[in-house]
Amino acid sequence: MKKITASICLCFLFTCSAFAASSREDLQNRIDAAKLVLDQIMSAQDRSIPMNIIQQASCVAVVPGLIKGAFVFGGQYGQGVVTCRTGHGWSAPVFIRMAGGSFGFQIGGQSTDLVLVAVNDRGMQDLLRSKFKIGGDAAAAAGPVGRNGQAATDWRMNAELLTYSRSKGLFAGVDLDGTSVSQNKEDTELYFGAPHSFETILKGNDPGVAVPEGAVPFVRTVARYFLAAKNR
Repeated sequence: MKKITASICLCFLFTCSAFAASSREDLQNRIDAAKLVLDQIMSAQDRSIPMNIIQQASCVAVVPGLIKGAFVFGGQYGQGVVTCRTGHGWSAPVFIRMAGGSFGFQIGGQSTDLVLVAVNDRGMQDLLRSKFKIGGDAAAAAGPVGRNGQAATDWRMNAELLTYSRSKGLFAGVDLDGTSVSQNKEDTELYFGAPHSFETILKGNDPGVAVPEGAVPFVRTVARYFLAAKNR
């Protein structure tokens, strides 16, 4: 009975998180947290995202503080931001949701930072969908780490997305197969103050959709690491 009650409470937690309305302050805090996650990860010289992967990046998604919990039934839920490379720099960010579940003998909970790197145009197209599943709709691989490390997988040939996680200070590639990624149109509209399609924002097609002032530090951080990788 206790296990059933705990499982119900866990499901209730994720359901409430999924449908809770965000404030403008919540969204700004999310963007600020995404910048901090990137800075902390890239400052770890021997365990950062390899520069050759940053150089290939077409989009970067950061989900700070994804919540993972389990009591027989497992689940995870988080919200993050995405920016993509355009012909004139990196785009304004849009907001996404990530969610997944599992079943088996498991108990506990933790908060995990996630980073997804789209390494080609196919990966970018995945992020333009209203919803897709990692490992199903989109080919993904656990990303290699190390500032000058080389990928030990065939990601150059097959992967559209490289996936990473950081938990308790440890940063490594992670298998996120089965995790769904969906557009958070409500939060994106709230942050911009008007409705814009994800494609318009991420491709930079509309010059009238500028990077909001509060998102400039995050976008500049991504651009700085991309330029550093390109010029090394």
